[in-house]
Amino acid sequence: MPSLSALQRAQLVDKSTHDNFDLIIIGGGITGAGILLDAATRGLKALLVEQEDFAWGTSSRSTKLIHGGLRYLKQMEFGLVREVGKERAVLYKNARHLVRPSPMLLPVIKNGSLDKWTSSAALWLYDRLARVDKNERRQMLNRKETLSKEPLLNKDLVTAGGYYYEYRSDDARLTISILKKAASLGAVALNYCRVDSFTEENSKITGLVFTDRIRNKKLKAQASVIVNAAGPWVDQLRTKTAGDKSGKHLFLSKGIHLVFDRKRFPVRQAIYFDVPTDNRMIFVVPRDNKVYLGTTDTAYQGDIGFPNITATDVDYLLTAANHMMPSLQLTRTDVESSWSGLRPLIHEQGKDPGEISRKDEIFISTSGLISIAGGKLTGYRKMAERIIEHVYRYLPSQKTHVPSKTEEIALAGGEFLSEKELHQFISDNRKHFKFDNQLVDELVFRYGTDAAVIFEHALNKNGTEEDLIQSEWTYAVEEEMCYYPSDFLIRRSGKLYFDRPALSNIFPNLFNYMKKYLQWTDSQEIYARKSYEQAYHDSLDF
Repeated sequence: MPSLSALQRAQLVDKSTHDNFDLIIIGGGITGAGILLDAATRGLKALLVEQEDFAWGTSSRSTKLIHGGLRYLKQMEFGLVREVGKERAVLYKNARHLVRPSPMLLPVIKNGSLDKWTSSAALWLYDRLARVDKNERRQMLNRKETLSKEPLLNKDLVTAGGYYYEYRSDDARLTISILKKAASLGAVALNYCRVDSFTEENSKITGLVFTDRIRNKKLKAQASVIVNAAGPWVDQLRTKTAGDKSGKHLFLSKGIHLVFDRKRFPVRQAIYFDVPTDNRMIFVVPRDNKVYLGTTDTAYQGDIGFPNITATDVDYLLTAANHMMPSLQLTRTDVESSWSGLRPLIHEQGKDPGEISRKDEIFISTSGLISIAGGKLTGYRKMAERIIEHVYRYLPSQKTHVPSKTEEIALAGGEFLSEKELHQFISDNRKHFKFDNQLVDELVFRYGTDAAVIFEHALNKNGTEEDLIQSEWTYAVEEEMCYYPSDFLIRRSGKLYFDRPALSNIFPNLFNYMKKYLQWTDSQEIYARKSYEQAYHDSLDF
């Protein structure tokens, strides 16, 4: 049975070179993970390879919201709003621990992009298209009610408000949960495997050559079909085949987010508001004792793996927040952490980044490489379904078509039938630990039902807070292919973004633990330290 264990990773890598797969997926972000799961549920033999850690690129650097698609109404993309609205409901059902309802306040301001009546009409249409649950449908507020919901808002600007729901999530954890479910169904997912080239026969792709970067070992894998789901790297991979990137190509748009301590940015709830200078809209999202602000939308042409954050980017968001909430007077020194990600959009001549459609598109090269780009986090499952339908056209004729089943499949850790059952699980596990229960709550909302394994491991020791912390590290290594400290601190736990001030105490112990448990070589130890130090530095490098 394939697993997602770092302890079995080397055997999984080596075994993949001897198997003939129906499908190989390149890219371990949300899109690739979704394709792997869809393939596995249909009984296809599938392999996924990712050049860095899972969710290393865009899928750990988004706004971390499962959008219902309100912003797409401005672009008249009604079909997209309808689809992502439905998919949001599916995700909530299948991963309640990771997809959490979050009331959102939409202040209507003087000379803003929406007045009270257009806001009301837009939210009404949004509710209907997205099939929003009756309990979560929009409410229109007068000026007094809006300021009561959020007293920080600029009293000279606000004229009214709309109140509706978005769903908050953790993009990287969602990706890992999907991969874990796929692995439990027999799929193989490998991180730190860089694709170097493709093998071809009669100008058609038959497999790929890749490097296991952890062991610096070059290998080959074969498959009937290869799908390129590499996000911002899609075009680079397309040029490695006999069919180049002719026709449509990517347009990379950069979005940054800033993180603050909630005591310094004491909003009562999430807000979605106008930026007067360009009529864009940005989010303020509380997350426990932190608040994050974003996002920007600018053309990008630099290093794909490390999109820089500029002082201009930061000042744009700070200026917007201070204009809408003038009592804050936020400065750069108030920023505790930040992240920057790239949207792999489909280029549209003459359009600004914010105007380009977020729809996904599929490209098929003459070599047979199937590529997918564009799309949104919320729509990953439908994107995967569409890709696998294309894959079936290129599989041997004896492969019987099986319909997609992912709409009804709970993701790893998401086996809760209701909100009541989720909160009962939290309550039951709190009783076992005598210290502050915040850590127990965090683990449940991070791992769902899988947190039971972490709790049991800690209780088999002494059940202390330190035991629980180390049990999470063990779980990440043994069950989520976590190989380096940065894997854990960014994509398994989010601590670099939401607990950066505490990392100086966390990192040394985690580093020594992983070094001993995984028996790093000298070069792996050097990489572990350097990759963490770069990420730590980049999170405040502006």
